[in-house]
Amino acid sequence: MNAVAQIRQTFRPFFTPMLTLMTGGSDEQRSKNQNWFRLILRSQRKGRTSLPFFLGLTPTDFYWMAVGRRYRIHDELLQGIKSKDTQPVEDTRQQLLDMREDEWVEIRDLLVSHRAGLDNSEITMAGIVAAACLGGSHLWRDLGMPDRASLKDLLAGNFPSLVTLNDRDMKWKKFFYKQLCELGGGYVCRAPSCDVCSAYSDCFGPED
Repeated sequence: MNAVAQIRQTFRPFFTPMLTLMTGGSDEQRSKNQNWFRLILRSQRKGRTSLPFFLGLTPTDFYWMAVGRRYRIHDELLQGIKSKDTQPVEDTRQQLLDMREDEWVEIRDLLVSHRAGLDNSEITMAGIVAAACLGGSHLWRDLGMPDRASLKDLLAGNFPSLVTLNDRDMKWKKFFYKQLCELGGGYVCRAPSCDVCSAYSDCFGPED
């Protein structure tokens, strides 16, 4: 059995629901997000992200993004599934994500509440971004993107109203947690305002 057939066999239980999910929505938005997905997936398979094997998604959502209509299974996906060398690290990342699932859900829900509303792929992108927020570096690095400008393009295309709120160009992870704090979540900023905060440089400034 070749690699493509193995993947289809593995995910056969999810195939019918995915046909339903792929109907409707914006083809253009889905195409853009599949391109972002491909870029992030390549980076993950090369060990350049903080993401687990399925990028923080359920196998169902991962399969939809990987082999949805007008999208072929690319070599890096096949290589990633066939390779066993990196699996222990990726399993560890998934375990860490599972331990912080509540936090992941809060960030994902924040993003989804600001989605553009053009296609369901925005929800899967929210899950990937939320998973990367649990990494230890800048968000664009934890996603495996080439630079911060690319990250802003991804966010603006999927969660435009949230990007608009970040009018002071705060670092994205810090900004997301600040939003959760203002919504009454468990993430409390002790400073009365950003301008008087002793950790100002941690939240603003270049991300090299």
